[in-house]
Amino acid sequence: MIRNYLKIAFRNLLKNRATSFINIFGLSAGMAVTMLIGLWIWNELSYDKYHANYDRIANVWQRMSKGDEAGAFNSLPIPLAAALRSTYPDDFKQVVMIADGTHTLAAGEKKVTRNGAFAEPGTPEMLSLKMLKGTRNGLKEQASILLSARLATALFGDKDPMDQLVKMDNNRNLVLKVTGVYEDLPENTSFSNTDYIAPWSLFISNWTWIGDMKDNWNFNITKLFVQLADNADMDKVSVKINQVLAPHVTLDPGVKGEIFLHPMRKWHLYSSFENGVNTGGQIRYVKLFGMIGLFVLMLACINFMNLSTARSEKRAKEVGIRKAIGSMRRQLIWQFLSESVLVAFFSFVLSILIVLIVLPWFNQVANKHIGILWSSPVFWLIGLGFSLFTGLLAGSYPALYLSSFQPLKVLKGTFRAGRFAAVPRKALIIVQFTVSIILIIGTIVIYRQIQFAKNRPVGYTRSGLLSIQMTTPEIYRNYKVIKNELLGSGLVTAVSESQGPLTDIWASAGNYKWRGQRSDQETGFVVIGGRMDYGKAVDWQFIAGRDFSEQYASDSMGLILNEAAAKYMGFDNPVGEIIRKDSLDYHVLGVVHNMIMASPYEEVRPAIYYLLKEPGNFVNIRINPEVSTGKAMAAIQSVLQKYNPAAPFEYKFADEEYAKKFSEEERIGQLSTFFAVLAIMISCLGLFGLASYLAEQRTKEIGIRKVMGASVYQLWKMLSKDFVILVIISCCLAIPVAWYCLNKWLLQYEYHTTIVWQIFAFTMMGALLIALLTVSYQAAKAALANPVKSLRAE
Repeated sequence: MIRNYLKIAFRNLLKNRATSFINIFGLSAGMAVTMLIGLWIWNELSYDKYHANYDRIANVWQRMSKGDEAGAFNSLPIPLAAALRSTYPDDFKQVVMIADGTHTLAAGEKKVTRNGAFAEPGTPEMLSLKMLKGTRNGLKEQASILLSARLATALFGDKDPMDQLVKMDNNRNLVLKVTGVYEDLPENTSFSNTDYIAPWSLFISNWTWIGDMKDNWNFNITKLFVQLADNADMDKVSVKINQVLAPHVTLDPGVKGEIFLHPMRKWHLYSSFENGVNTGGQIRYVKLFGMIGLFVLMLACINFMNLSTARSEKRAKEVGIRKAIGSMRRQLIWQFLSESVLVAFFSFVLSILIVLIVLPWFNQVANKHIGILWSSPVFWLIGLGFSLFTGLLAGSYPALYLSSFQPLKVLKGTFRAGRFAAVPRKALIIVQFTVSIILIIGTIVIYRQIQFAKNRPVGYTRSGLLSIQMTTPEIYRNYKVIKNELLGSGLVTAVSESQGPLTDIWASAGNYKWRGQRSDQETGFVVIGGRMDYGKAVDWQFIAGRDFSEQYASDSMGLILNEAAAKYMGFDNPVGEIIRKDSLDYHVLGVVHNMIMASPYEEVRPAIYYLLKEPGNFVNIRINPEVSTGKAMAAIQSVLQKYNPAAPFEYKFADEEYAKKFSEEERIGQLSTFFAVLAIMISCLGLFGLASYLAEQRTKEIGIRKVMGASVYQLWKMLSKDFVILVIISCCLAIPVAWYCLNKWLLQYEYHTTIVWQIFAFTMMGALLIALLTVSYQAAKAALANPVKSLRAE
């Protein structure tokens, strides 16, 4: 019986090639999108699961609150680690401090700059690193280092790296022995870019300013990670430890502090904190794309249902004859479902081919390294089961509908589909276009939001500005020589040191006092240290006052505020005002426009700029706009290699780093565009098939109308009118839904665009035009046909 079902199904597919193509291609496109999204979601949900202790690892966070305002951050004082170990020995299996950073590593003539971490000895065990050479106990010696496989290859090639020496930052006190090589961590882990791990004790002993703070409870400098004991509960331990920090730190009046555990399972998907409370994060995109995948698949299933039910009259006699010779309705249902399932399985095979073609582009846009899980039984069970489910879902309505025909009416020729038979088809078309229009509007709004943020004034000139991280003693020792030689070349106009990069915030400080300060005002500000010519290098823009100047010795106690800080402090005329910190009085020299250093979608935080008294960690260089960038970069490289030969020449342009801040939204926009195009394509494919069928059904009516004098335009209008009405209804349904959802999405950004009516008008006209173009081919073809041919057969 099953063999007979399949044979008939094959024959019907071959007999109706156009319909079969639309069904198979439409379903395969929908399934391919769902498969891509499913693989992406799998990658997101499996984030950090590489670590065997995934469910028991947490990052310790700190929450500070004053009145209704609160903030959360994961920078903590060094003594807290020992306090947690000694106070709660039964709750924690591991408590480790980790400080990540970028350093230069050299082995012989090979030198590279890589990101890594200084960590306590229990870290490799906690992270369950897979050791290719050596053991996880390799950090017990102070002058030791563990390398990732890729870094070991970069430094030593095919040579065995074990017990070889690596020099860090060209510092003779940092000559380290390789005691282990671990497998490269996958990209979907929070430690994916950790290419080396060196002992924490090495960090404390060689960076004296860190060592000086090892007993200071008021200095937040390190990240603290814990692994819970096997019988400990994450939530209960988080509550238990929340006041450990309070007795040791000095807080401003009215400020309350506590610590809490942020589990590893939430690091990636729930990484956003607002006002001290976790507000989600990447999980919103997982939900969004999951819904889009289901909607696109639903559109493909709708095509199948519509075309199958539309052609029901052509198969009415087949159903009548089968019932007349004894076929039961159950058998007919199985027959039509088998055809549907066969189409679904063909579509599944084609969808895998589509995914293989599209996957490289998808990975590039999504910034992933996703592959089809060929060896995973789960993938095949889900894929085949999903195909079966899709086939049954898509074929359920046609099977029930077709099998309900009464044989007597069908065989006597009195069967009619009924005046309401087309209602479900029309409803499904409305659903299709409603979803497609929502996706199109969403894509436009995402694009506008990105452009809105990109066009936001940044408060300084990014073009021609680059920064070089200072890692070796030579660059500190030769800084003045490097600066003078670069300025003397005429190829650069400014060179300056700074504490922190140009496009990120590395430091904040509190305990500031000023005239008119209210009791409920926070005293924490972003702080950026720079040399006298920092302002010239970044080309910041003054609103009031002046820049630092070597002509005034008193400028060593001067400060420059950004607009946000001046406004927050409530100064009408900030220049000359006194700001007190740590018993020292500083005077305000000037106020500059807000410099966007963090997210371009958020309000700029109050910032204070001060003169560095200690060495910085970045050299900022402005290229002379009158010379070519290539010529200037060659000169900068030559000078750096001359005076800093131990470090590779690596730099970052401010405009390129700033552009990266839009990468996530741009990825979402590109993927949304891709899904929106596929959705409208699938919808139009179904519309094309339905229009073709309806034109075929009305061939004789069209012939009679032409004979009676109807023009081509009148016939085209008659055939297109119903579809246009359906699209207009779709627009009326889609617009309020899209406005509500997108307005809610925009509100998560403090700095966002608005949704204007022109977006809806443009989308509505576009949808109507697409629908008309889709339907017009079949309508025009039917209207231009020779009526003699259609009427002669009557």
